[in-house]
Amino acid sequence: MGGDLLRRKILITCTKALLLIAVFGCFISGRALLAQNEDFQPPQEPAVYETDLPVTIVSYFPRELPLFSRPLRLNIAASGSEDSADSVDAIAARPPGRSPAPYQSASLLLTPAAMEDPLTRHYIQQYSSPGGMSWLGAVMERGGPYLAFIRKEIAERKLPRELIYLPVIESGYLSTALSRSGAMGLWQFMKNSIAPFDMKVNDWLDERRDFWKSTQGALAKLEDNYKYFGDWPLALAAYNAGLGAINRVIQQSGIRDYWILSQRKLLKTETIHYVPKLLAAAHVLSNPRRFGMESRWPEDPQWKRVELERSVDLLILAEEAGLDSRELLKANRELLYNVTPPGPGYFLKVPGKDAEKVAEVLAKKDLPLIRNHIHTIRFGDTLLALALHYGVTVDQIQTANPGVRAEFLKIGSRLLIPALRETRPFERPAPAGENLVFGGTHLVKRGETLWSIALAYEVDPEVLAEANGMDLTDILREGRTLKTPIK
Repeated sequence: MGGDLLRRKILITCTKALLLIAVFGCFISGRALLAQNEDFQPPQEPAVYETDLPVTIVSYFPRELPLFSRPLRLNIAASGSEDSADSVDAIAARPPGRSPAPYQSASLLLTPAAMEDPLTRHYIQQYSSPGGMSWLGAVMERGGPYLAFIRKEIAERKLPRELIYLPVIESGYLSTALSRSGAMGLWQFMKNSIAPFDMKVNDWLDERRDFWKSTQGALAKLEDNYKYFGDWPLALAAYNAGLGAINRVIQQSGIRDYWILSQRKLLKTETIHYVPKLLAAAHVLSNPRRFGMESRWPEDPQWKRVELERSVDLLILAEEAGLDSRELLKANRELLYNVTPPGPGYFLKVPGKDAEKVAEVLAKKDLPLIRNHIHTIRFGDTLLALALHYGVTVDQIQTANPGVRAEFLKIGSRLLIPALRETRPFERPAPAGENLVFGGTHLVKRGETLWSIALAYEVDPEVLAEANGMDLTDILREGRTLKTPIK
C-alpha cells in the first residue's frame, strides 16, 4: 500500500515536470519564430499601377501574398477555354520534367496567380464591356484569314495556345499596322530585328507584313525567350521590351519574377501593362459564351505557297485564274505595289483550293502577267527623272531592264517600266532652243558630229537632229548641208 502511494506521487511529479518543459519549449519556439519574422512589415504605401485608361489600380498587398482570400472564380482549369480538348494541348506544351503546382491550371499563361493581378482584372473588365467585346470581335474578324495558320504553327511548336491572341494587342490583327516607333505587321517587327528570321524589306516588299514569315519569326523569337528565361511572363515581357533590357533589370534587381518586377515598377510602363493585356484578351476570347460574345469568326482558309519564276501583277493573276482578288491581296500584304519582285524566289500565298488554277495560269509562259510602261529614251532623259515620274525607284527600272546603266542611256532604245500606278506617259521639259528659227545652214566638215555642231550653234542636239529629219544615232557624212539657227 505504502509502495503504491509512493509510486503514484513520483508519477504525478514527473508528469508535471514534463508539462512544464513542453510549455517552456513552446514559448522559446514562439520567440524564435517572431524573431525570424520581425523583418516583415506590411506595405506602408499602396502599390499604384499607372494605366493608359482613366482608371488607377491600387493594391494594398505585397505581390508575395495572395490578393484574395480564395481563388478567383474564373474557371480557367482548361486553358481558360470552354473546349476541353484545348487543355490537353496546353498540358502537352509543358516543358519536360516540370510538374504543376497545387491549384495550377492546364494553361501556362492563364494561371490563377496571373489572373489575380489587379491589372489583369482591370483589362478583363475593359475587354468584357460592350465596347470592348465589340472591338475584340471586329479584330478577330479581321484576323480570320490568318488564324488557322497561326494556330497550326503554335501547335507544332507546342507553345501556349493563348499566343494566338498576341496580335490582338500588338496590331489589332492588321497586317499593315505601323507603330509610332516604326514596328510593322501583325507581330510588330522593327527593321533591325528581322535578319534572323528570313524577312526582307526592299523596293518591292516589306516581309514584316507577310503573315506567314512574320508568324514563324515571332513564334521563334518567343520560343527563344522562353528557353532563355524558363518563364512565360518574362518571355512575353522580353518580346515587348527586348531580351537584353529584361535581362539587365533582372541582373540589377536580383528579381526573376515578372509580377514582382511590375509591382515595383522596375519595368517600363508599357511592359507592365503588356502581359496583363494579353491575358485579359485571351481569357475573354477563350470564353466568348460566358461573356455573351458572338464568336462566329470567318472560316479559316488553308494557304499554300507557290514559288514564282517571274514578276506577276496580282490583279491580272486573279483575273486570269478566276480568283477573288481581295482574298489574294489580303494574303500577300507584304507586296508594296501588288506586284511580285522580278525573277525567281518569291513565294506567293494562295488559297489551297485555288493552287491548281494558279499553277495553270503561271504555266502559260507567253501570257503577260504584269503591266509595263514602255518608254523610248530621248536626249536628256535620266533614270531618276523617269523613276520620279512613274512612281518607282531607279533600282526597279534597272531590275526590269538588265544591263541598263544610268550613265549610258542609249537614245532611241526602249525601257520597260513597271506600271505600279496609273500615270500619263513621261514628257521631258522642252529643250532649250526648241522654238528657234532654223534659217541658217552649215556645211558638214570631216570629223564633225551632230553633237559638236549643236554645241557650236548653242542648240539642243536632239532639236538639231529633228530639224534636219535625222536621229541622233544617224551617220553624219562630210559635205552634207544642215539647217541651223542663225547666229
